[in-house]
Amino acid sequence: MTLIAVLDYEIGNLRSAQKALEHVGADARLTTDPALARDAAGVVLPGVGAFGRCMQALRRHRMDELVYEVVERGVPFLGICVGMQMLFESSEEAPEEPGLGVLPGTVRLLPEGVKRPQMQWNLLERVGDPAILAEAPAEAWAYFVHSYAADTDPALVTSTCDYGGPVVASVERGRLWATQFHPEKSGRTGLAVLRAFVRAAAAQGAAA
Repeated sequence: MTLIAVLDYEIGNLRSAQKALEHVGADARLTTDPALARDAAGVVLPGVGAFGRCMQALRRHRMDELVYEVVERGVPFLGICVGMQMLFESSEEAPEEPGLGVLPGTVRLLPEGVKRPQMQWNLLERVGDPAILAEAPAEAWAYFVHSYAADTDPALVTSTCDYGGPVVASVERGRLWATQFHPEKSGRTGLAVLRAFVRAAAAQGAAA
């Protein structure tokens, strides 16, 4: 079984992501141990709640340093919801709290005229042929709970959804993947995303 480290920085319910990864066959471990994360074939950064609070908790547990390390090493990495948002440089939700800056861009409030948060299923519109959605159904529905979304380099965007205009739903840069939607709550589409991630991690581990 492929070892996947789910980073536990004591914010929200992170166990649902762990259980979903177990469901697709991973040895998924919710962990605060940097050594275990360094040994894992893949690393997952979930996140729920407010951007600023999540960033503060991540830094308090010194897991920001771990994220930089594993991303630099090219370890398959998956950010989920606020875990995706934290990868960017900043967020309008907490402008005083810098993001990780692993990816370029700012997380911005959803547009005027829509209900915030977006709390619903929405259809994903693929951009190109993304690895993150390689195993997802042709008509891929995903579950969103968010009021902010990434404004980033279009070259990184692998899917969008329509919510008062196109909203970034997922991004990809090499072995770094991230989703604004919750794969662990997104039925067939979400399990396909997690399965593709675990397989990519297993393949990378076998090639190492």
